[in-house]
Amino acid sequence: MNKTSCFSGAVMGLSLACASAQAQSKDPLPDSLSLGGVTVYGTVDVGYAYQNHGVPINSQYPGGLEYQAFTTTRNFAGSVSTVAESGLEQSKIGIRVLEPITGDWTFLGRVETGFNPLSAQLTDACAALASNSGKAQGTQTANADSSRCGQAFNSVAYGGFSNPALGTLTVGRHNSLQLDALALYDPQTLSYAFSFLGYSGFNGGAGSTQAARWDNAVKYAFQNGPLHLAAMYSTGGQDTGILGKAYGAQIGVTIDALSLDAVYENEKGAINLRSSFDNGANPVPAPGLAAFLSNDTSYNLMGKYTFEFGDSKQKDKLTVYAGYSHIEKAHGDYVANSYAEGNYPIDVGININNSAVYNMEWLGARYAQASGWNYTGAFYHVNQNNWSIGLGTAGNDNIGCAGAGLLCSGDFYEASFVIDYIINKHYDIYGGLNYSEVTDGLANGFVGTTVGTTGSESQTTVMFGFRIKI
Repeated sequence: MNKTSCFSGAVMGLSLACASAQAQSKDPLPDSLSLGGVTVYGTVDVGYAYQNHGVPINSQYPGGLEYQAFTTTRNFAGSVSTVAESGLEQSKIGIRVLEPITGDWTFLGRVETGFNPLSAQLTDACAALASNSGKAQGTQTANADSSRCGQAFNSVAYGGFSNPALGTLTVGRHNSLQLDALALYDPQTLSYAFSFLGYSGFNGGAGSTQAARWDNAVKYAFQNGPLHLAAMYSTGGQDTGILGKAYGAQIGVTIDALSLDAVYENEKGAINLRSSFDNGANPVPAPGLAAFLSNDTSYNLMGKYTFEFGDSKQKDKLTVYAGYSHIEKAHGDYVANSYAEGNYPIDVGININNSAVYNMEWLGARYAQASGWNYTGAFYHVNQNNWSIGLGTAGNDNIGCAGAGLLCSGDFYEASFVIDYIINKHYDIYGGLNYSEVTDGLANGFVGTTVGTTGSESQTTVMFGFRIKI
């Protein structure tokens, strides 16, 4: 059975369960679809988008569109006006398990997969990249790197045990500690259409998008009063986003309205899928993908504070968010005959030689009214230093900044604003505006930029949509 038919079966099963539950409930949708300790949940997010610069929608790419100017494709060809998907949230289906065992011990598990509601296909960024390999700039559809590459459960899949006094231990495919923390401290809550942190897994993967989710991982989490701790370790391996080992640690505190978290991650042999910058003159033979490997290290500090207004029954909330990430990417050891997530073979033709450094800052605020209206504004900034790469697997031939503008210093800026009206716990409608711009080294490869030194590319996205949740 192929990926699409597996997914179609899951959708049919969810639909039948939902229909049965609706027949027994006065509400349009039940709070959740539960049987004992097993809960089925899901989200469908669709709408319409206009972009002054962009590329056509891709039925496999997460979110369908390239919602930000920060992208590996660099092939904006003109304005885009189209039905769109997953603007605020990745459309998904999932199952949570929480089952008492004995005493205070509980078994817990979760599996989840993201899909594109306009095509009913599992999200598969690797397939989107592969389908555009060899196509010239300006003729491609949306594509870029991601850890969602058509796996049956392209989000998470793990199980384990929990005890209130001893903590929680789980094994399987997890979001990185950094990605989970960003979900709490991003004012736009990892939105594809309105947040750099959501659209690109670059930050969530500590510098490599494929590493935003860790396969073959063990995670331990513990909470005692206001203090919480977490640690995660992965052995890595083929057909994952990290070929070598990875580990991370997190410490945080929540005191009344204040929440703070610090996260550290280290990854060896992270996979970075890339597009060809030669207008398709040298495509990688199908079904392979071009890539480079890197050893990534990241340090992160994030916080938020919530103010409350109104009486005890009807309170409005204003939450202020801020965060900082420092990411270092160094030469990753070459591994022959390697595979990226989704079992795609990779061709490591270029590798990092000298260290690349990225600093990221973001801040924003969300005003949530008791009436259901939510107003969110956010600003994101990324700075890249000058760095260099080596040609070939040995990484010894330094071509320098002047020979490859991609590696010169550059900046990314983004500002977004969203209005979201929550009708009830199952339905909401939204509209928003996003402006993003890349400059200099980060803009290299876009039409109109100068290789090696200067140039910029900007994009404005307007999107309206609605979500249905169970």
